[in-house]
Amino acid sequence: QLQLVESGGGLVQPGKSLTLSCVASGFGFDDYALGWFRQAPGKEREGVVCISSRDGSTYSLSSVKGRFRIYRDNAENKVTLQMNNLKPEDTAVYYCAAKKALQGWDVFTSDYEYDYWGQGTQVTVSS
Repeated sequence: QLQLVESGGGLVQPGKSLTLSCVASGFGFDDYALGWFRQAPGKEREGVVCISSRDGSTYSLSSVKGRFRIYRDNAENKVTLQMNNLKPEDTAVYYCAAKKALQGWDVFTSDYEYDYWGQGTQVTVSS
């Protein structure tokens, strides 16, 4: 089992950057595909950026392509979401999630596919 703890949320002005981190405790971190999801008030949770367990394959939501990047450090049991040029519509609670993957290249983009979730961290983009 994994436990995931996010950090790094906060209030930021439009156009600025923010980095979210998620640290996992437990064994076999590098067997897990990872994802960052977000949920804004009144909206469904959506996959933002997701990454495979082994080969670095990624998926990005179209509205964040070119602005958000995901990094994983298997030695540190850590996944990071680098968010640049933030927009008010990026305001949401952000969650990291993990799913044990059979194939090292699989990327999972739907929240129902994931087994483990962090508690979430609020990101507010406002002037």
